[in-house]
Amino acid sequence: MKQNKYSNLGIKPYQKGLCDLGNHTYGYLQPDGGWGWSNAGLVCDGDESLIVDTLFDEDLTNVMLGDMKSAEPKAMKNTVALINSHSNGDHCNGNNCVETNEIICSQATLEEMAHESPETMASLLDNADKMGELGEFFTKCFGHFDFKGITRKLPNSTFQGETSRRVGDKEVKLFEVGPAHTNGDVIVFVPDDRVVFTGDILFIEGHPILWAGPVSNWIDACNRIISLDIENVVPGHGPVTDKKGVEAVRDYLIYIHREAKIRFDGGMEALEACKDIDLKAFSSWGDSERIAVNINSLYREFKGEEQREDITLLFTQMAELAKED
Repeated sequence: MKQNKYSNLGIKPYQKGLCDLGNHTYGYLQPDGGWGWSNAGLVCDGDESLIVDTLFDEDLTNVMLGDMKSAEPKAMKNTVALINSHSNGDHCNGNNCVETNEIICSQATLEEMAHESPETMASLLDNADKMGELGEFFTKCFGHFDFKGITRKLPNSTFQGETSRRVGDKEVKLFEVGPAHTNGDVIVFVPDDRVVFTGDILFIEGHPILWAGPVSNWIDACNRIISLDIENVVPGHGPVTDKKGVEAVRDYLIYIHREAKIRFDGGMEALEACKDIDLKAFSSWGDSERIAVNINSLYREFKGEEQREDITLLFTQMAELAKED
């Protein structure tokens, strides 16, 4: 039986905790990579360290930092910077746990953070039992996390386009590739180690979610990653991969763009299109209900509209699709 080229994309053991990528650089992985179970990164050289992203709550982040300190006790005493790859809470809610003088993100990400808060997530979970199927879906996705014990700490340094930092003798390059998944997505490239941390530009073996777009930017971001001299790719969610994993995400984006355009031109409503598009090639990927967000964003793009659909409507549609799956 021919193996699906979009499955088994991981190149390292997919286990919770630090994944050693060599030369004192690590991914921090959280299987199964679904809603909220994000990855992070650690780059060390000599007596300095740099962290890429924190986790969805402070308890999870403190466990991660403990693992990092055990692996690199000397370097973790001097964290020169924390990078937030984008604004979603599962990549920045733990910022307050990190002792560093600089938290850096793109300017667009800082602006977007103003519209997201752990307090909102906590309130929604508290009221989930009054929200019917939507509440059940929301609890299934986010009920594992403690949003009440979070002290928000926003980045104090921003950039546009490209910038870099040094960790010991290593150069760490930051490339702004958004708007794509969110308005201000950033990828982090460590040339000496041939490693790139992609944030949520990559969901490996999970369906991507197109909150912002345009999709062409996201496809371009995938192509930019492929153009780099890299061996290990640490996605925002899922196992460590290589360029085949990047190509798989790019293929998915190209496919749903094409299929959505056909249905949009034929007058099909967005939710009907979600149910009509054949995702068989990606059947091994988790969270297929995210196609509701993706198709709504693509339809908005086709119409030339900037205003995003109401978030409650999108989660209601995802809850419906998840129940049918």
